[in-house]
Amino acid sequence: MNETTTPATPGSAAATVRPPLPPFDEAGARAKVQAAEDAWNSRDPERVAAAYTADSQWRNRDEFLTGREQIVAFLTRKWAGEQDYALRKSLWAFTADRIAVRFQYEWRDEAGQWWRSYGNENWEFDAAGYMSRREASINDVRINAGDRRIHGARPASESDADLPLR
Repeated sequence: MNETTTPATPGSAAATVRPPLPPFDEAGARAKVQAAEDAWNSRDPERVAAAYTADSQWRNRDEFLTGREQIVAFLTRKWAGEQDYALRKSLWAFTADRIAVRFQYEWRDEAGQWWRSYGNENWEFDAAGYMSRREASINDVRINAGDRRIHGARPASESDADLPLR
C-alpha cells in the first residue's frame, strides 16, 4: 500500500492519500493491517512513520508521543535494543474509521535472551487513510530460542493465519 497523489481540481491543491480509505470494509481493514505488518517488519522508522498523520498521537506501553518526528525517534531507539525483530498482526475488529488488531513479535535483547511480546492496538484513521491515533498495550514473555515461531516477514502461505494465544 503506497501513497497516491490525486490531481488538483480547480481551486484545490493536490491531495496525498493512503488507500484503502475509510470507511473500511473487511478487505480494506485487512489490507491496512498487512501494510502495517510489512512496514514494521522493515524496521525502517521513516517508512513506518509515513503511514501516520503529521500530528499523530500515540500511546505505546507507558510512553506518549505526538507527531512523526517523535515516532521516528521512538522506533529508532526501540529497534536498537530489539535484535532480530519479527512481527505478526491480526485483524480483531473494525468500524468505519477504526481498526483493532492483535499482534505478537519476537526479538532478542543485547544479552541474547529471546522475548515474545503480545499486544493489542487500537487505530483511528483520517479521511485520507493516515493513522491519526495509535494506542498499544504490550506484555513481554521470556522464551527459549527453540520456542520461536516468528521468523522474518510472513510468507504468503500464512497470509490468513490467525495468531495463537500462546
